[in-house]
Amino acid sequence: MAAHFGATRHMVAKIGLDAFGGSALTADIAVPKSRSTAEMGRGIPITYVPARNTIFLSFALAWAEVLVSSDIFIGVNALDYSGYPDCRPEYIEAYERMANLATRSGVEGATRLKIHTPLIQLSKAGIVRLARELEVPFPLTHSCYDPGPDGRACGECDACLLRRKGFEEAGIEDR
Repeated sequence: MAAHFGATRHMVAKIGLDAFGGSALTADIAVPKSRSTAEMGRGIPITYVPARNTIFLSFALAWAEVLVSSDIFIGVNALDYSGYPDCRPEYIEAYERMANLATRSGVEGATRLKIHTPLIQLSKAGIVRLARELEVPFPLTHSCYDPGPDGRACGECDACLLRRKGFEEAGIEDR
């Protein structure tokens, strides 16, 4: 995606969340399949990765401070999400407050950090429509929690089902 959109710099930080496990995404635990929307809406699922967004935001915060940037963007979603506590607006607001207390930039007043969450109040259909507006190449994306060895989406996990629902509700084909 970075190459497609002509990013001037793209960095990959290897974060080994599998060292901790505790999730179907980071340990040898089966990913739930073929659940109904009602089932997905009950409780925090086994696909929740402990502290994942806290870790991602911490890496982004460190990099933003090095760059003297006051903006961090994260694609969390609070509407059609799978019950993950670190996707809620109150979590993001609390992290932003903490970040402004925990950095040299914040303490010295060099910058005031703002965490941007452009997807937080969008439905999956709204996200799909926005992606089309932004000319996101859908074939280069997937949302699958349990892709096959060839990288293809399983089509049955919560993420695949929510993605399918979003495309259907948006009236857009997911190639």
